Amino acid sequence: MGRRQSGEERRNLLLQLIEQSEHPITGTSLAKQAGVSRQVIVQDLSLLKAKGHPVVATARGYLLNEVESNPSRKRRKIVCRHGYDQLKEECDAIVDEGVTVLDVIVEHPVYGFLTGELMLKSRRDVRVLMERLEETQATPLSSLTDGVHIHTLEADNEEALEAAIEKLDRLGILVSELDV
Repeated sequence: MGRRQSGEERRNLLLQLIEQSEHPITGTSLAKQAGVSRQVIVQDLSLLKAKGHPVVATARGYLLNEVESNPSRKRRKIVCRHGYDQLKEECDAIVDEGVTVLDVIVEHPVYGFLTGELMLKSRRDVRVLMERLEETQATPLSSLTDGVHIHTLEADNEEALEAAIEKLDRLGILVSELDV
C-alpha cells in the first residue's frame, strides 16, 4: 500500500485537475480521482480559495476563474428585479450577447451582501443552473430580496455589454446600472 497523500499534495492535485479540465468538474468526480469524500473536496477547495486561488463553484462543477487572469475583458454591475419565472429569460438574454454572468449579489438585512458565483457563459450553462435549482428545490438568492439583485457581467467588449443591458431593459428586468 502506498504512502497516504498529504492535504497539501491533494490540494495541489485538485488544482491540477481543475486546470486541465476543459469543462467544470464536479465535486464527486474530484473526490473519486483524489480518493477522498466529497466533503473533503469541499473543504479543500474552500482552503484553496481562502489562499487566493481563483476556484469557483458553479452549478456545473468547479473551475478556475479565467476572468482574474484576463484583465482586458470589460465588466459592469447591473441591478435587476424579477421573479423566478423570468430567471431563465434574464440569463439567456445576457449570454446570447456573448456576455458572462459572473455572479449574483443580494443585500441581506443581517449578513450584508451575499454573493453566489454563477459563471454563466451559454444557454447550456443557464439550462444546467435551472435544472440544479429544480433538482435541489433551492430558491435563487434574489428570493431573499423580493427579486432585487445585482449581477456582475463581463464581455470582450463594451458593445456586447450594452446589447445585453438594452435587452434586459426591454424585458423590464433592468433596474439600473452601477458605476464600478
